[in-house]
Formats: sequence, structure tokens, C-alpha cells
Amino acid sequence: MSELKNDILSYINLQTCAVPVKTVYSELKLNNINAFNDAVDELIREAKLILTKKNKIISPKVCGFIPAKVVSHSKNYIFARPLFGGDDIYVPIEKSKKCMLGDIVMLNRIKKSVKGKIAAVERIVSQGSRIISGRVIRTKRGVDFVADSGYKYNIPIKKNKTKGVKNDDKVLVKLFVEKDSKKIFARVLKVYGQAQKAKVCSDAIIDAEGIPCVFDDATLKEAKKLLKKGIDNNEIKNRLDLRKDLIFTIDGENAKDLDDAISIKKLKSGWQLGVHIADVSHYVKPGSNLDKEALARGTSVYFADRVIPMLPKELSNGICSLNANEDRLAFSALLNIDKSGNLRNFEFKKSIINSKVRGVYSEVNSILESKASDEIKQKYSLIENSLFEAYELSKILYKNAQKRGSMELESVETQFKLDKNGVCIDVKKRLTGAAEKMIEQFMIMANQAAALYAQNMQIPFVYRVHEGPSPEKINVLAQTISMFGLKAHKIRQGLKIKDISEILTKIKGSNISSIISNQILRAMSKARYFEKPLGHFGLALKDYCHFTSPIRRYPDTAIHRILADLVAGVSVKDIEKKYKNFVKDVSVQSSQCEIRAMKAERDTEKCYMAEYMLAHIGETFEGKISGAIQTGVFVELDNSVEGFVGLEYFPGYGFEYDGIMSFINKKTGATMSVGDRINIKVLSADVSSGKIDFIPV
Repeated sequence: MSELKNDILSYINLQTCAVPVKTVYSELKLNNINAFNDAVDELIREAKLILTKKNKIISPKVCGFIPAKVVSHSKNYIFARPLFGGDDIYVPIEKSKKCMLGDIVMLNRIKKSVKGKIAAVERIVSQGSRIISGRVIRTKRGVDFVADSGYKYNIPIKKNKTKGVKNDDKVLVKLFVEKDSKKIFARVLKVYGQAQKAKVCSDAIIDAEGIPCVFDDATLKEAKKLLKKGIDNNEIKNRLDLRKDLIFTIDGENAKDLDDAISIKKLKSGWQLGVHIADVSHYVKPGSNLDKEALARGTSVYFADRVIPMLPKELSNGICSLNANEDRLAFSALLNIDKSGNLRNFEFKKSIINSKVRGVYSEVNSILESKASDEIKQKYSLIENSLFEAYELSKILYKNAQKRGSMELESVETQFKLDKNGVCIDVKKRLTGAAEKMIEQFMIMANQAAALYAQNMQIPFVYRVHEGPSPEKINVLAQTISMFGLKAHKIRQGLKIKDISEILTKIKGSNISSIISNQILRAMSKARYFEKPLGHFGLALKDYCHFTSPIRRYPDTAIHRILADLVAGVSVKDIEKKYKNFVKDVSVQSSQCEIRAMKAERDTEKCYMAEYMLAHIGETFEGKISGAIQTGVFVELDNSVEGFVGLEYFPGYGFEYDGIMSFINKKTGATMSVGDRINIKVLSADVSSGKIDFIPV
């Protein structure tokens, strides 16, 4: 949170009644009314303040309100999840003020009941999307829409809006409530095809999230012109020429947008590490069609069957990509690191490079593990010494990260194999080795150096920030960790990143490692982009940014543009004037685009998992309980596919949920807890919603 927003909140939280907006500005002795108004507007949108009809502001807590997001919608009730921690709250539909899924609301008249808290919606702060995806079912009484998630009942589609729609078609609809009616209806906007095909569902999810897929003619024309022009000889003269250096890339086997390369020299004093990044900002100029399109997209989006790039392929796979044996313009971070792995000094230079080897993670791993074939050894012979020097440095950097308390969460990346028709035929966990961790450490150091550079020069910048969790979430986390027999007193007393790191180190490799990692991840605030260096809690770094992936992330391109002016000799004063508002806009837009992309990727993955499991209905698998809710447990298979087992399928009755992670049968003494291994049979899989159901065996 910005310092100004924090000051406003701190002041308002001390008040017992609503205060005129002008009074707050005056009492805080501020001198920038525009910045103040922007901060107040943000706090209202975030549901941290309430604006009254008389232009006064007050804390929701003083009013007895709870800010919440609608997460589930049934015919007779909704559930709203408090924004700042706490269990979901039940709201009868007649007290919901016609709110819909995703709406941010203020809850009032909160009461306790046997089933938990019950409340009423006082006001809708902001609306969620009314455009959602799902499928169509035809019944005797008409045509209904079945939402992919959130809505627990079928929504009727107006009769005159169903032309050409077939049963079980995947569709995109807009929800609305007619005047003088409390009933929600759906209007079909687009029909995609059969809902039990993951690719079809992926198309709908992309549209539902509003992700642009097609570049307009003007943007493509600019891209093709840049590719055809190539590298200007006059540009080469003004750059640091590193084409003779042993520079190389290491990426995934199928990667085509290669935006980072490295070089390394071992010295008596330590290492000179070069992190060479594609100079996208040289080609994507402010105000160009390419720039506008890149900002609107914010990030490339990755699916099992395709990539939706931030930039056209002429740039992303062409002139910007650091392809082997081709001259490429780069922005190089030249980092001097001592024997202990400390960053001693650095400089940023516009350069021209020529990558000597197109490295692949799996191949480099085989070299580092001394398991490489003769063919692979030959491919990497020129840079073999560099690889082992880089590996030596990366191990030191990794140990330093552990010492400062960097979180090492066990996250799972899933790999999908599709047949020639685009149908998912296999699902596996993507394994990471020494090469992946090595490149990660080098990118972190380059990102840190870029942020330090901006901080030292006091210039406008786009930082990558990650704030610590709220007190409410800390308490829930401590309670969960205690359930696994781990000491959580330090967390309750005041969470420090090192406390989390120690717990993760202790459980590394155990059967509860992924479970605890997931719980910690839920407790954490979401990382985002911001114009001030608020620090990165997860990495235990004061200053951090994203510098190393400008082909696929707009914030990286933005800070390249700023740093390019700095190294070119533009004054700090002129940079301040030029980029002050720019970094704020980029931070907000890029954070929103990142959330949009992550949601689309996650939802699509579920569809592909369901499509894979369709071919395995009735088969048995072993997995572990990955989560628990009142109605049953989630089970994750060893290939990362997750399904749900309803409580009604377990033998006997009397299972009681502890509210966190376990079920206990008081009659038999049987227990089911998160982390337990369990055998299941695949009961059903619905590709459209991505839902998979198991039964115990």
C-alpha cells in the first residue's frame, strides 16, 4: 500500500464517525489534491473506505460493515468471502440487493448462527463481470445456461436468444436482471461448439476474460516493417559489442521467444555475470501501435495448445528473440559478484550480442549431472566450462537466498500432451532441475540490480512488490500449521519471512510439503506491480522489479525504456517529468492483465485435466487429500490432476469437519486429513466446468 493511502487509512481508522473529505486533506497537511483524490478513490474501490452521500468518508469497521466478494450464487442465497480474512458469510437472496458473482459488497446486520455468520448486503461497491462462459442444456420447459463456476443453478436463456444453439454447446453469455424482476437471465453472445472439448472451452475462457487474440493490421504492419529492416549499422556503432563473448541461452525445449541470455567469467575476486536481455524497447516505441497493443495485453498467455503473445511473432519469435548464431540487440546487466555471492557493483549497457548456443534445460541438466550423451556434449563443448562456473555461482546465490529467508514454495507446473486433434492424452508434472534453478537465481539478481539502480537514481519506476499477509490470514495460517504438529508460535507473535522459510525447509520432501506450501500461498498477499519499492516479502528483498522478460511482460519493456534514457544521459529531472504518470498507469494495467492471464491459464488447465480424465472413467488411482471443505475433500493425483470426493461417498455417517483440514468420525474414530494418501475411482469429468469427481475405493 502506498504511503499516502496508508496515512489516510490510519487517520480514518482513528475516527468514530464520518469525516468530510476536505477535512482529511487539511488534517494530514497535504499539498497535492489530485494525488489525495486518487488515493481516496482507490481506497473506496478496494472497499477499505466508504463514501457517504454527503461526501464524507468512514471506515467500514466503524459502520459495522464487512467488505466481501460474492463467490457463490444459489437460487435462495449467496456466499460472500470477506476481503480481509474470515470464513464465507451466508446471505439470503432477498437480502442480496440483486448482486451477482464477483461483485464487491458491503455486508451489514451480521448475526451468528449454527451454520456460521449470516448477513445482508448493504451496498454493491463494484460489479464483477456479467459476461461468463458455460454450456447450454435444452429441457422440456426451455433452454438453460449452466455456468462453469459460481452459479449453483441453471439460468434461463430468453427464448428469442437461442437460435442455432445446440444442446451441450459451449457459450459465452451476458447475465442481466430484468426490470421489476429478481430473476437472473442469460443472453447468448457467442457459440463455440461442443462443451466437452477442452480446446473449445479454452476459446470461451479467453473471450470471457477479455484477452485480445488478434493483432490489427496497423500493428502487424509495424512488426513486419521492423523485421524486414533488421539491425541498423549505425545502431551497432553506439553499442557495447559483445558478439565475440561466450553468450548463450537456456530455455525450455519448445520455447520460441528467447528473451534472456547469460555469460560468465570466473575471476580471482569472484564472478562477472552478464545477463543479456532482448532490447524490446528499441523496437516498441512509445505511442506506436505495437506499444498500445502490448500495454493492452500486458503479458503473453500460455495454454496447452497455444501461446497468445504480447507482441507479434515477427518480434517475439523474430527480431527480438535471442536466437543462436544471430546478431541481436540487447540490454545487458553486467554484474560483479564476490566469492560470497554478494553483488558488489553493476552497470547497465545497451549492447549487441550473438548467442553461441541455444541451450535446453533438460540437456544442460544432463551435463551438470554428468549424464550427457556424446551428442549433447558436442553441442555444448564451447560453453561447458561456462556452464560449470555458472552452476558453482548459482549454488552460492541459492544458499544466500535461503539464509535471508526467501520462500521456496513447492509449486507444481503441469505439462499436457495433446494428440493431432488437440485432445489431451497425457498429464504430467513438469520437473525442474539444476539448470532451471540456476537461471532463476541469475534473473533474480539482474532484477534486483535494476531495482537498486532505479532506487539509487531516484527515478520513476515499476517495481515488483509483494507485501506480507494480513493479521487475520496469519492467524489462520498459524492454526493450520499447528494442525500438522509444527511449531507456529513465532508466526502468531509476528510473521517474518525467515519463519516461513524455516518451516518450508523442515518439511521439504515430506508428504505434507505441497499442502503446507499451498496453505502459505493462500495466506500471502498477491505480488503486483507498483510505482514505489515496497519490497518483496516472498524473496526477502527490499528492492525488486521485473527486468528480464520484455518479450512477454510489459512492465519489463516499460522499465527498459526508462533505464535506456538513464544510460543515454537523460537527466533525472527530465525522466521524472516524462515517466511519473506513466509508471502508475503501467503498474495498474499490468497487475490487472497478470491476474486475467493467470485465471485464464488456470481455468483452461482444469478443462484439459477433465478432458484427460474422460478417458479414464471407472479407473482407480492413488492420490493425496489436498484440501477439505464442509461437503468433502479434494484429492490430487500424482500427475497433478485434482478431483473432488463428496462426503456422502464415504462409508458410514457421522463425519464432522473441523473447519480447517480434517474430518473425524466420532462413532468409529476414523479420520481424514489433508496430506493423507487415499485410493479413488474416477466417477465423472465435465470438461466445460473443469470439474472432476472421484469416489473412494
